[in-house]
Amino acid sequence: MRLFMRRRGEAGPARDAARALADLVRDTLALEPEATVSVSEISCGDPACGGSETVVLVMRPGERTQAAKVLMPMAQVTPEALVAALKPLMAGEAAVSTGLSPHGEKV
Repeated sequence: MRLFMRRRGEAGPARDAARALADLVRDTLALEPEATVSVSEISCGDPACGGSETVVLVMRPGERTQAAKVLMPMAQVTPEALVAALKPLMAGEAAVSTGLSPHGEKV
């Protein structure tokens, strides 16, 4: 299992949060061991996300990279919000999810 977490000076709790989310991604998508999961927090220009958003990249050998995002900081991402953001990836489509409901509310 390969796991990428890129953030200089990252403290232990943030690293633990990224690892926990990556493990949930692996379990939810039933990923093969060769797949790589990247979980990172980036600045968000959308006022709905409060300054930071969590981005998940799923890289499977021989396939296009899939992405999902949750419009909240990594430390605030709940398992329910992450699973909701991953739903388009469960269908096998290369899609990006915003982590919002169709009505614009955070999930």
